[in-house]
Amino acid sequence: MDKFRMIFQFLQSNQESFMNGICGIMALASAQMYSAFDFNCPCLPRYNLAYGLGILLVPPFILLLLGFVLNNNVSVLAEEWRRPRGQRGKDPAVLRYMFCSMAQRAMIAPAVWVSVTLLDGKCITCAFCTSVPVETLGNASHPGLSQGEMKRVLARIPCKEIYDGQELIANEVAIRYLRCISQALGWCFVLLMTMLAFLVRSLRPCFTQAAFLKSRYWSHYIDIERKLFDETCAEHARSFAKVCIQQFFEGMSTDLAAARCHPPRKAPADAGEATEKLLGIIDQGTMNTALKSWHRCKPPLHLHPPALPSGNGWAGEEQPPVHPPVPRREMAAYYSGV
Repeated sequence: MDKFRMIFQFLQSNQESFMNGICGIMALASAQMYSAFDFNCPCLPRYNLAYGLGILLVPPFILLLLGFVLNNNVSVLAEEWRRPRGQRGKDPAVLRYMFCSMAQRAMIAPAVWVSVTLLDGKCITCAFCTSVPVETLGNASHPGLSQGEMKRVLARIPCKEIYDGQELIANEVAIRYLRCISQALGWCFVLLMTMLAFLVRSLRPCFTQAAFLKSRYWSHYIDIERKLFDETCAEHARSFAKVCIQQFFEGMSTDLAAARCHPPRKAPADAGEATEKLLGIIDQGTMNTALKSWHRCKPPLHLHPPALPSGNGWAGEEQPPVHPPVPRREMAAYYSGV
């Protein structure tokens, strides 16, 4: 289990490549799932439509949710959207960019499922078999059939083994008619998705290049800031635990040494290094206050100017005036001879 966790953390280090790989895997998995799916139309008038449209729309919705769940930026977006304003404002353009980036990747697998389903034609055949134009393709004047009985017969078109309406309309004619409509819808859907992806990928940066670059930069900043904060918290927690454990064992050794009249051992050298990493936060209450402060009022995105060096005695004092360099003798002789 630890090896899989390490591999997952390694892949998460490059968020964009990781999510592109996940989207590709989910797209292939959706196509494989449909090919392995055992499609069984109920062949009943009141259930065919629900079953066919359910197979067409419910799995894409599940794949869309999985695409959002597997994206780490979902928690980043939710945290940035719900956090208090504090000392740092929230830019709606950055939030929109993050959501659009996640939605584009999450929609790949559902689009593949819908395309494969429409091109195959089984769902449309099952869902709309009762709407076949019998007047055009068959014999609508078949005697002895009411409207309800005709729909019951047409609902069995996807089930060849129980279909008994060859006199009304041939089974092959109805299936081919519905499959042609389904494939036409499938190719139109593929064309629409391709054109939409082309417009999003190529035309959006052309109209708002400055805003696009700004939103992309700060979205990357928010993601990297969160990762660095988690790493710093983990390092602080490790150092805090290390110092606590060392102090515990030092106290135990002192008590044992006092009981046995032995001098206590010296503290290891790395204890001082661990104490330096605590950055002055050495108790639970202060750490909780620091975490609450980070959540409620994050520091503003403004870096302080670098302090003046203190080793030359100029810190806090007026700096001496800067004089222009005196020209060398060769340069003076040159200018005097011109």
